[in-house]
Amino acid sequence: MRLSILAIGKMKSGPEAELLARYIERSQKAGRQLGFSGPDIFEWNEAKASTSDLRKEDEAKTMLNALKPGATLICLDERGKDISSDDLSKIMQNALDSSVPEIAFAIGGPDGHAPNLRDKASKIIRLGKMTWPHQLARVMLAEQIYRSITILSGHPYHRV
Repeated sequence: MRLSILAIGKMKSGPEAELLARYIERSQKAGRQLGFSGPDIFEWNEAKASTSDLRKEDEAKTMLNALKPGATLICLDERGKDISSDDLSKIMQNALDSSVPEIAFAIGGPDGHAPNLRDKASKIIRLGKMTWPHQLARVMLAEQIYRSITILSGHPYHRV
């Protein structure tokens, strides 16, 4: 099963990009033995439309077009549900057991997600109550994907 991170906005070079690459590489290596590929990152420039609603709609179209048929979409959104690392690992395992071809995690642009994208999501989660820059949100999500893989493999990285 493919893991994807769909993100609006380009990651700039620097320490955040290096940390993101580290967690992606760790996830790719550890996830293979469990049946996961990726996470692959797909990123697009912010839409240039004149209003927030139009920008969100344009960005939603782009992200929805990137999904594989049958993919599970999980939106990261400030109004989403708080979940634990164990919860995320269970979501990933359930999707793998159900032969879902892809879990795609969507990180919207500065305006957030369009309602139609949120409506297509099987889950809407958040990385806590605080607002995070999109570059850090990617790193935090990539770390949680890696953590979930280590939970599923029984690796001692995750300690409670």
